[in-house]
Amino acid sequence: MKTPLQRIIILMALLVGFNLIYMYFYPAQQPEPVADIYYSLFKHELKGGQVIEVTMQGTDLNGRFAQAIPLNADQVIGARFKGEGNFQLFHTVLPPVGDPNLLPLLDEHGVRVLAKPVEDSSPWFSALLNLLPWVIIIGVWLYIMNRVRQQGGVGGNLLSKFGKSGAQLYSREKSRTTFEDVAGMVEAKQELQEIIAYLREPQKFARLGGKVPRGVLLVGPPGTGKTLLARAVAGEAEVPFFSISASQFIEMFVGVGASRVRDLFTNAKKNAPSIIFVDELDAVGRARGTGLGGGHDEREQTLNQLLSELDGFAPHDEVIVLAATNRPDVLDTALLRPGRFDRMVVIDRPDWRDRVKILEVHTRGMPLAKDVDLEQIAKGTPGMVGADLQSLANEAALIAARKNADTVTMDHFEQAKDRQLMGVERKLVMSEEEKWTTAVHEAGHALVARCLPNSDPVHKITIIPRGQALGLTQQLPQDDRYHYRRSYLLGRMTVMLGGRAAEKEFFREFSTGAHSDLKQVMDLAEKMVCQWGMSDRMGPLSYPRGEEHPFLGRRLAAEKTFSDRTAWIIDQEIKTIALDAQECAMAIVAENREVLEKLARKLLSDESLDREQFENFLSAYQLKLPDGSCTEMGTQ
Repeated sequence: MKTPLQRIIILMALLVGFNLIYMYFYPAQQPEPVADIYYSLFKHELKGGQVIEVTMQGTDLNGRFAQAIPLNADQVIGARFKGEGNFQLFHTVLPPVGDPNLLPLLDEHGVRVLAKPVEDSSPWFSALLNLLPWVIIIGVWLYIMNRVRQQGGVGGNLLSKFGKSGAQLYSREKSRTTFEDVAGMVEAKQELQEIIAYLREPQKFARLGGKVPRGVLLVGPPGTGKTLLARAVAGEAEVPFFSISASQFIEMFVGVGASRVRDLFTNAKKNAPSIIFVDELDAVGRARGTGLGGGHDEREQTLNQLLSELDGFAPHDEVIVLAATNRPDVLDTALLRPGRFDRMVVIDRPDWRDRVKILEVHTRGMPLAKDVDLEQIAKGTPGMVGADLQSLANEAALIAARKNADTVTMDHFEQAKDRQLMGVERKLVMSEEEKWTTAVHEAGHALVARCLPNSDPVHKITIIPRGQALGLTQQLPQDDRYHYRRSYLLGRMTVMLGGRAAEKEFFREFSTGAHSDLKQVMDLAEKMVCQWGMSDRMGPLSYPRGEEHPFLGRRLAAEKTFSDRTAWIIDQEIKTIALDAQECAMAIVAENREVLEKLARKLLSDESLDREQFENFLSAYQLKLPDGSCTEMGTQ
């Protein structure tokens, strides 16, 4: 079968070939040359008896000379002739003012005169020319109406395409992602094994009267691999996989979202057993009754249709719906009831053991040096998810490529980790006074962290500007933490205020360098008092202060559930905790002023110290612990 373009090319080649053959057998005859001459030259030759005949048509005058007359080039206007410049036929233009002596002169010399009327367009041609635009307009209109009629009404094709879901289909052949490509998530994989077993052998469950969950909700922070896990489920079950984002359902036209939901489930049922994956479900599944549009809101209409498709009058049995969200608290309760999304699989941030496996997946094709220790890298990246680790491995490879290295070394990974955790290094010109202030500030953080036993170890200290900071002190925990004791939180606050305390000890005043530290102290102290019940005066109660409530799907503003006196006590408790941490930090700095100064000068000369260099430096000094001021932080 030839394509339309191929047919057109073949037709054009045949036409060109036929034309060449015709021109070969029937060559065109060359017309006799005709010269355009001056009117004065015409009269001169006429008086000389050289003109035999003329033909007049309007202002054009054509004729023939009696014999070939040689002319110079400046006597001919646009002459077209052969040979040496001779011609027989001529053409000239009569003057617009007329020449009354021309006809008598022609009679006098016996010239044959032929007069032709001026060619005028026929009335039929004029009428056709006037009707041509209308013919074109009516023809285009008839063509459009014919197309619309074939597509089932006005705008039928447009609306049918507009109501399509737009979900991307991955067939059995394309769904090659399996659980081997998903590192970690052991518990999540175990919960999804039942879904896979049902899609492989649905008759096994039907024989015993069992029903598989129709909807599974994957809940976890961004970047933890919810979409990857859903694709792995489809690959393991070897069934078609429909992927769509919930935001694709929402349009400004009412009813379009519901139409797309119907189209999605219709296609999924045609390919059953199959899997539908809806990403960012909270975009369409927020609680109803809170929008400004009421029940006529397009989002609510789309949600109603989704609820009906999940478990309505005609429920589906062989279509599993997987959905992902990082905001399960704002979802409508109807979505989470049994029969719809009645199973929730929590995908949390991976611990260091799972991070090792994730790094092994993302470094499969990399030529790693022998000094690369993935376990050490994993332990030094607490809180990172799969997307962060993938970016880390990619950044290390880019750094190695920029340096023309043959392998990716541990140093490349360290540089990539510093860039992710602390930001890009900035080339900022600072005065010696500014550098000394930054060195004292960062030395204060590091020294206080070293003195507190409940504090995380110092991983790196630098006074090189990175990101928005002029200097950074990085702490990394030895293992992942899931519970935070009060002494640990107080120690963290004390370390945050260590830089400010060092500035006060050396310069007798504070600078703006502790701006970010103070914000973190305030946020941590507020959570200790209001949310975590770590204040004796407030007791085991939770106070909704500073929580983000607006437009979450249930209420538009935070409600105050405590009195003004309670609010005043909360403020006092927050202030007391912060002042206790500051007193402890200042006491540690005062007791170790000499060591602090030497550490700051070491930073000023080296600019950066890693954990080993920091520990080697402090091993030559005996740190002093204050008495009584840091009891709660665990220094005694």
